Amino acid sequence: MSETAAGAKRYGVAIQFVLMGLAWGSSFLFMKVALDGVSFAQIAWSREILGALTLGIIMVIGRHRLPREPIVYFHFLVIAITNAVIPHLLFAWAEQHVSSGLAAIYNSLTPIATAIMAAVVFRVERLNRGQLVGVGIGLVGVVIIIAPWQYTNLSGDLWGQLACIVAASSYGVAIGYLRKFISPRPIAGTTVAFMTIGTAGVIMLALTPVLAIGPVNLTLPVVASLVMLGAVGTGIAYIWNIAVLRAWGPTNVSTVTYLIPVVAVVLGFLVLGETLSWHEPAGAALVLLGILFTQQRLRLGRRASLA
Repeated sequence: MSETAAGAKRYGVAIQFVLMGLAWGSSFLFMKVALDGVSFAQIAWSREILGALTLGIIMVIGRHRLPREPIVYFHFLVIAITNAVIPHLLFAWAEQHVSSGLAAIYNSLTPIATAIMAAVVFRVERLNRGQLVGVGIGLVGVVIIIAPWQYTNLSGDLWGQLACIVAASSYGVAIGYLRKFISPRPIAGTTVAFMTIGTAGVIMLALTPVLAIGPVNLTLPVVASLVMLGAVGTGIAYIWNIAVLRAWGPTNVSTVTYLIPVVAVVLGFLVLGETLSWHEPAGAALVLLGILFTQQRLRLGRRASLA
């Protein structure tokens, strides 16, 4: 490969990384806008169906093969439920009670939840002292974001925040499960994405009478938000993620976690007029610090140093 071609490839990967961050960061805005015309359950239903159709088209065009082992389909059922159905329903429900920016901040807990699940539940990794410190810092950040001193009872806002925490934890379960049962198998990344979202789409189709039936008000902003959320955020963005993962590796691609809440908070402010209280960015900063430790980008030593 020539130097020019190599440079173009690196540039293309960087563009996909930014697009991935924009797609996933803006998904919180799209959920908030879509709530003006459809229910939270209809948002999650549309997201899985449109994402599955998009990835299915990519599978057909690329002539990707499906797995042959029957047990793999069970594994993807678990991953689909924990990586798509549960978190997508919970985040959509939560945004009825919390801002899109705050929901995205809680989404940033995913790397910390993943570290805990991978070490404690699935035992595919071990946490060193620095990573344990990172988990602790991140949990303190969560408490500060929630600001329990503000609540005298269980309000909708508090329930919304708790739903976001459960959603991020569900992502952690899914990633740990995937590392243990899918990563050791020679399954292409595009197939992994399709199997995850495609299985989630099948689950949603089965639950259509429960989740999708109901009044709708399909204005242009609502329809556009659902399409962007499903086809792009739950479909194409997974392909970008695979391309960046192969080029940069898992540690570097995980830095998209830092970009998502920034995009969501900025869009929430510019488009929806959302604001944050002092404790929310303060807690988010601690969560970010915790992520740096859990991903070993910041290490403990005689003095903390960037890896």
